[in-house]
Amino acid sequence: MNQRRNWKRTLQLIAILLCAFTLKLYYSSASVNQLRWILAPTTAIVEFVTGLSFEFEVHAGYITSDRSFVIAASCAGVNFLITAFLMLSLRQLWQNRAGNQSANIAWTLIPKAFVFAYLATLVANTVRISTALRLREMPLEIAWLSPNQLHRLEGIVIYFGFLLLLFVVSERLSPNVRQGASSAPVASVTRNADGLFQRSLFPLLIYYATALGIRLANGAYRQGIDFWEHSVFVLVVPLLLVLTLAAFRFIRYQSAGVRSKPGAQVVLR
Repeated sequence: MNQRRNWKRTLQLIAILLCAFTLKLYYSSASVNQLRWILAPTTAIVEFVTGLSFEFEVHAGYITSDRSFVIAASCAGVNFLITAFLMLSLRQLWQNRAGNQSANIAWTLIPKAFVFAYLATLVANTVRISTALRLREMPLEIAWLSPNQLHRLEGIVIYFGFLLLLFVVSERLSPNVRQGASSAPVASVTRNADGLFQRSLFPLLIYYATALGIRLANGAYRQGIDFWEHSVFVLVVPLLLVLTLAAFRFIRYQSAGVRSKPGAQVVLR
């Protein structure tokens, strides 16, 4: 029986990777017309949030009435969609492998992960586009960043920030995590901070694999300085976000420990 479940998990892993590969292959050659399934709802939410009006133009995208801003195919966020889908689905398989080996994961895992990843992508896209519109109106100048580098930094911070948020929410909703928390509610400050950092490495590695690994496999390194500059941003910025989150939680846990009475147990939630 366990061998059958192991085979099923292996087949599910192959199916997840094939879905991600197929979506990436589709996106690599898709026109803006073929991406309206994600661009149209994104634009609708952006219109609601910003109050601006966009019109669709064939082969171009959704353009503002003054034609100063366009939501094009590159704004679809499909790479984020792939990353979020992989993170959610692979996390579930890994938790099952590392936890209850006898648990049976239904095949509905794949469409559920895709739906949640799609919804997260719409929100992340909306925040990024709305932020870009806002930054366009602000005379923001940073001496050590060009406009292209600032745009790249903004995208990485928002997309990886949402990926990390999605991971934390999925951890909170995980039955395995809730059971582990209820069975061992008392933990040391250092162990919880270290545990958070270690768990955060999972979305970080998934992000690196999709943002850099796929591009390397496609030969993007031949682009020269632009690729290596992009790689530095991708490697450093998400890692700084993870370290910042871990440091914030460590300080919070430590403060909770200081406020507690000597000898008292600290419950960390």
